Amino acid sequence: MAATQKKITVEQIGSPLRRPGEQRATLIGLGLNKMNRRAELEDTPAVRGMIRKVQHLVRVVDEA
Repeated sequence: MAATQKKITVEQIGSPLRRPGEQRATLIGLGLNKMNRRAELEDTPAVRGMIRKVQHLVRVVDEA
């Protein structure tokens, strides 16, 4: 199966300062660690769960 995986672009809009270590680790797992950084990720249930966990710190820019 050579199906192309859908991509999702997320941007960090909130600071990880004064946040629990678990949320900081989730941001790093998403490839984000500084304000206004963007990361293009595969649209999987695991990634969606990570985004939901830090939804107050990131925004979904593009779902392609």
